[in-house]
Amino acid sequence: MDKFVIEGGAPLHGVIPTSGSKNSALPALAAALLTEDKVVLKRVPRVRDIRTMERLLTDIGSYITVEGERVTLETPVIVSPEAPYELVKTMRASSLVLGPLVARAGRARVSLPGGCAIGARPINQHLSGLELLGAKISQEHGYVEAVAAGGLKGTRIVFDRITVTGTEDILMAAVLAEGETIIENAAREPEVVDLSNLLIKMGAKIEGAGTSVIRIEGVAKLRGAEHEIIADRIEAGTYVIAAAITGGDVTITGCVADHLGALTVKLAKAGVRVVQPDETTLHVLPGSVIHAVDMSTEEYPGFATDLQAQYMALMTQADGISIVKETIFENRFMHAQELMRMGANIRLEGREAIVAGRSRLSGAGVIASDLRASASLVLAALVAKGETVIDRVYHIDRGYENIEGKLAAVGANIRRVE
Repeated sequence: MDKFVIEGGAPLHGVIPTSGSKNSALPALAAALLTEDKVVLKRVPRVRDIRTMERLLTDIGSYITVEGERVTLETPVIVSPEAPYELVKTMRASSLVLGPLVARAGRARVSLPGGCAIGARPINQHLSGLELLGAKISQEHGYVEAVAAGGLKGTRIVFDRITVTGTEDILMAAVLAEGETIIENAAREPEVVDLSNLLIKMGAKIEGAGTSVIRIEGVAKLRGAEHEIIADRIEAGTYVIAAAITGGDVTITGCVADHLGALTVKLAKAGVRVVQPDETTLHVLPGSVIHAVDMSTEEYPGFATDLQAQYMALMTQADGISIVKETIFENRFMHAQELMRMGANIRLEGREAIVAGRSRLSGAGVIASDLRASASLVLAALVAKGETVIDRVYHIDRGYENIEGKLAAVGANIRRVE
């Protein structure tokens, strides 16, 4: 397994470009199953989860051409409407093919998803939504099977709680369902809006994406389209925090600054100076004294759970005591123990972490437990005294494109060791 070796203490200076969004590209790739025509996606990040999804779609029947960040997909026939365990055991997003396969092929058999060890992310709301659309659902031997031999029928779906992938899955199923579908308590994330924009280019009739109520008028067939994936707001936010924690002077380009409003508001309260030269750029200014500020994760437009671990790393360097509350996942503090190995003063109480700041972190051997935990350990290592070795960095490879190269380019002493 690869490791990162990081020597801390160097402030970051320079420019970091933002890649396309992994969490937007994954449903966009799945959406290509909805048509036999060619779908061209631009700005697709070359990360592990994307490669896994491409292998899955190839098994299903897609012909895929990759030219850098440009991916062309064509699926004339659904050869095998199945997502096997061996292929998707490392990736939660495998459930995103459920909706498209049932909508187009009338059947889907998908292994229950794997991925990060951050707690249960059940797909029961995907399944109940598909049932309301007319699919018959069965589950055995770790697989979910959905069958809609007579096609899907539009209906009203009210999610018990907000679910991003559930909203995306049902949205993709509903675009080929007969009649109108209304999704209430829908996720409002930018990634949902991006998927909707792609589907509209393909001929879908969708209103309300980005709000809590989405209306879809089903169509008989979708066509091909060309679409550019939005910037990865989590990657951009991670680099903003990297600049802040090192006291650096860093410009993050190619992002959507408005998607990071919850983060920049918290950072402003913490004393970090972040300016927005334009709508695609954020500039973190040096010399800030960081103050402790409480934070609670929320669904968009609230503070993203995918930035919680990185924010906790920042709070270890803040003056005072902060409370970091995780409301989305029940087991997303696994990074806290590793931060404590480096000298952080953190106490866990249920879904709250009490962080006493200005800890003098020191390099240590640590293990990445999940994708975003990996990022928090990288950030802590950037300010720790001495050398930190981070094991199991395949987790970070699932969602960050060349993170070591981007950080090294702005002055970080980081290298990958095979």
